Amino acid sequence: MADKSTTNSSTRTSLLLWLRMLTCTRMIENQIRRQLRESFETTLPRFDVMAQLERNRDGLRMGEISKLLLVTSGNITGIIDQLVKENLVERSPDPHDRRAYQVKLTEKGIAAFDEMAILHRGWIADLNAGLSDEEQKILHGLLEKLNESLQEKI
Repeated sequence: MADKSTTNSSTRTSLLLWLRMLTCTRMIENQIRRQLRESFETTLPRFDVMAQLERNRDGLRMGEISKLLLVTSGNITGIIDQLVKENLVERSPDPHDRRAYQVKLTEKGIAAFDEMAILHRGWIADLNAGLSDEEQKILHGLLEKLNESLQEKI
């Protein structure tokens, strides 16, 4: 059985790690939000929806998008409504379920997302430039291990 000081030290380290990951995530997210707003007059949630649709060129149901992004269907509906108005996505009844809608990027949406994605990749690379490629690989591996552990617990 571990002594109390070892348990307290481990708990403290875990808390510090969680706080550091949270801080880094928020800093990166805030910077990406700012750059998307300044460069494209768009939001991170809109970018995230378009990214999911880009990965799924045949389209996704509204509910699938909300599950992938871990947000409510109501949030997705508002974003999709805006993207439809701008002719960046098209929404059509799902041929397999008349109660659902299928959403996919339009040609204009593909072009707009491609332009955003190029800059986004550069922003992410720049924000991670404080770590060498090898350090990034190590950190990615450690976070993947943590992700797998969390998947088992949640």
